[in-house]
Amino acid sequence: MERSVLEMKKKDIRSMNFAELQAEMELLGEKSFRAAQLYQWLHQKLAGSFDEMTNLSASLRMRLDESYLCALPQPVRRLRSKIDGTEKYLFRLSDGNVIESVLMRYHYGNSVCISTQAGCRMGCRFCASTLGGLSRNLTASEMLGQVYQIKKITGEKISHLVAMGTGEPLDNYDNFLKFIRLLTDERGLDFSQRNITASTCGIVENIRRLADEKLQITLALSLHAPTQEKRKKLMPVAFRYELSDVLDACRYYFKKTGRRITFEYSLVGGVNDSASDADMLAALIGGFKGHVNLIPVNPVRERDCAPTPGPKVQAFKNRLEKYGINATIRREMGRDINGACGQLRKSYMEPEVRAEGGDAAL
Repeated sequence: MERSVLEMKKKDIRSMNFAELQAEMELLGEKSFRAAQLYQWLHQKLAGSFDEMTNLSASLRMRLDESYLCALPQPVRRLRSKIDGTEKYLFRLSDGNVIESVLMRYHYGNSVCISTQAGCRMGCRFCASTLGGLSRNLTASEMLGQVYQIKKITGEKISHLVAMGTGEPLDNYDNFLKFIRLLTDERGLDFSQRNITASTCGIVENIRRLADEKLQITLALSLHAPTQEKRKKLMPVAFRYELSDVLDACRYYFKKTGRRITFEYSLVGGVNDSASDADMLAALIGGFKGHVNLIPVNPVRERDCAPTPGPKVQAFKNRLEKYGINATIRREMGRDINGACGQLRKSYMEPEVRAEGGDAAL
């Protein structure tokens, strides 16, 4: 259901930092300590409505409800893999858009993968997220809401976060940066910056902006090809940015933050997975302090990209290692529950699928 005109006029209170919240309370004529109480409800106790904020007066809660948005994204579907326990969530936003998030359980802790946009305009040839284009950017509160809802639903601690779901984080730079600062604020969840990874297709100017923020998050570059020409075949963003400029921006990020770069490399059968591709990749990134994350591409019905067979993936990894390149093969998570980015969202948006399946109870 789309938002009413009244809701659209309300201020997004969960996207406000502490200083902004203090200013709002002052405008309402409230004492300064109310901002601390409210911030705790929003970012520690993860309240989904003002009615839950029981140490605020009924009159204040009513005034807040009249002027501010507080609701979290609403869960529509929750799928759990029978293979590895990965959980995939579909959330509905207040304007009717749907987004997806993933909870992955590892030996070192729980990791959540969030979406930063509803849809995506990057157009990568092997990705389901871009099939419907970009609907809109997510607000900081909508990004936080994915983390907060998964934490509330499961009752489990979340120790790591990756912005690798639907959307390009650096195409939604200001909202994404605000999300990071709110998530890592000691007054809220106090999430470790070092446990956050942001994946980007390579938006050069915003990689440099992010470097100047001097955060301690990890930058993951979606590289996917060892040359500019091959990259153009897989990633339309390469028509805008030269690969040499993208890599220069990554060097700048390392210089400013000291954080090693992760190179994401989706292996597409017969396109970028030959021995010569491995040789060129090693030559391209040999001087970097970082590592390569090899990703056997998930098959997507609407795309003609085939995954590289397992033995060939291993051979590609071995060849990189002979050049001294640190490489890992991403463990496939949730393949039996529409594991590829954008698949669950797209299937839900198809009318015939919705008619058959409806909204799953959580």
